[in-house]
This record gives sequence, C-alpha cells and structure tokens, in this order.
Amino acid sequence: MVEWIVSPGLTGYEEAVERMEARAAAIAAGRAEEAVWLLEHPPLYTAGTSARAEGLRMPARLPVFETRRGGQHTYHGPGQRVVYVMLDVAARGRDVRAFVRALEEWVIAALAEFGVTGLIRPGRVGVWVARPEKPPLPDGTPREDKIAAIGVRLKKWVSLHGLSVNVDPDLSHYAGIVPCGITGHGVTSLVDLGLPVVMEDLDQALRLGFARVFRQPATDAGEYGNATFPLSPPSSKPLL
Repeated sequence: MVEWIVSPGLTGYEEAVERMEARAAAIAAGRAEEAVWLLEHPPLYTAGTSARAEGLRMPARLPVFETRRGGQHTYHGPGQRVVYVMLDVAARGRDVRAFVRALEEWVIAALAEFGVTGLIRPGRVGVWVARPEKPPLPDGTPREDKIAAIGVRLKKWVSLHGLSVNVDPDLSHYAGIVPCGITGHGVTSLVDLGLPVVMEDLDQALRLGFARVFRQPATDAGEYGNATFPLSPPSSKPLL
C-alpha cells in the first residue's frame, strides 16, 4: 500500500526536504511504506542539478533553494499542488525512464478528469497543453504552455521529489526564471484555462490517476492534514 499524505497550509521548503528524505531513507531500510505527499510551498524558486545562472532572471524576487532533483529552475507557491513521491523504484522494475513516463502518464490522467489534454514533448520536460487561441511562435510553431513540472532523484532506488501541477498560482512569478530552461513557450494553470478547479478537485483527480497508472491503491495517513513522519529521524550525515 502507498500512504497518501495531505498537508494543509504552506510547508517550508527545507522542512519538506528534510521530512521527505527521512521518509525515503525509512522506505529504503524497510521501515516504512511508500508514500505520496501533497502540499503547497510559500513562494520560492528551486534550482535543480542542471540549473544555469542565466536561468535565474530575478534572483532578488523570491528565495532560491538549490536542490538535488533533476532539472533546472522552477517556481513553487500557493495555488500549486506539489506532489512528493517516495516510491520503491527497485520493486517497480528498476527502469528509471519507465518510472518517469509513469509520472507523466499520472499527470495526464489527472488532467483528463477536467477535460484537459496533457501533452509530452521531446526536449521539453513536464506536461504541456495546446494554446491554439494564442499567436504561434515566430517560427510558426504552435503555442503550448506548461501546466505541470516533473523532477525526481533516486536514493537507494527510492524516489524523492516528484511533480507539481498548477491549479491557480501567481503565474507572474515565472517571469523571474526561465522555467526549466525553456524559452518561447509559456506557463498556465487549470484556472488560467478557464476551469473553476480548487485544490481538493485536483487531489481527487490525482488519486484516480495514480490508481490507474500505478495500479495500486492509496491509504490515508491518519486525520486529513495531520500526518506525521515518525519512522526515521533526520540524519546528520549526507544522504548521497
């Protein structure tokens, strides 16, 4: 079973990473079940392992956190559902590419619950939606906007980090970075697409999509929003 954890309010980034890494270590040691953690962060930027200095256009705009997930710069903030996946990739075939494809399929399945067609594009990380109502790029390429970001890391074959889906964040904060190193195309959200969706709607869609793609049910971690991570205290030693 996969434990499904939902945290209310805003969770600080450093606190979230500490708790996530502790839980992943416990999973790798066989002391905890796999987990999917849904939360929101205060406004901030993260820089992945491939981030470049020029990708941070406005370094003074928001706090910037270096992170060991794959990818470049991205934005997190209220109105965006962050999904940290702590799953045993070894037990799922030890195929990292297949695992990432499953994460993409999961997002696409969740978006389909709202009638949104998610797209995967070679060379462009994340999940995209077509915007035919917007002018094409100068070279004639049809405009597409990013609605979900994906970036993971493995530690002893247990995944960390995961994905984020835009419900109704402040999209103006994306002006401070080159989102995932991609220029030309933009960023959107479910509300920006004209859908009256709230976070709880997306959470339910994510549950349905997870069951379909991973063929595995989820269990709630105690009272809604009051889950704890008691199985492995943070270590003072590096986790890599």
